[in-house]
Amino acid sequence: MRVALRTIFVIAIALLLQNTIILELRIDGVSPDIMYLLPIAAGIVGGPVDGAVVGFLGGLAADLLLPTPFGLTALVGTLVGFAVGAASGSVARQVRGLPSAVALVTSVIAVMLYAMLGALIGQSQFLHANLAVIAVVVGVVNAVLAGPAVWVLRWALMPPARVRDGAAR
Repeated sequence: MRVALRTIFVIAIALLLQNTIILELRIDGVSPDIMYLLPIAAGIVGGPVDGAVVGFLGGLAADLLLPTPFGLTALVGTLVGFAVGAASGSVARQVRGLPSAVALVTSVIAVMLYAMLGALIGQSQFLHANLAVIAVVVGVVNAVLAGPAVWVLRWALMPPARVRDGAAR
């Protein structure tokens, strides 16, 4: 129960930060998107299931505030979280700096996947945006924030005894 409450708390705080502070930051006219960082960090910390669950819940929460097709962010978050957890898992936890590289690459992929899936469901304007700039801004910001995100998701997803014993490292 504690893990679920902490995870929901982290998602709520990230959503609040995304829609207040982060939304006001502009790099070449583009706002970063930290909501993709949540499933990436959860996949690194907890594996594919935790990554997918956090991606779905975080995406669903973000979809409530976006004027885009409902569920699209949740779908992309679920896919990204599962893929990161399945592909990087324990390796990314053990190699210093790898979470940042994983966050950079996966964030770029998430932005492109979002645009392509949006176009498939009739939102062709997603492909007309400057995707390269959006992908780079989201990727670089998420790479910079990957370390703290992994630390926060480790706190949220690991049972208290495992965190104290150092098993989450």
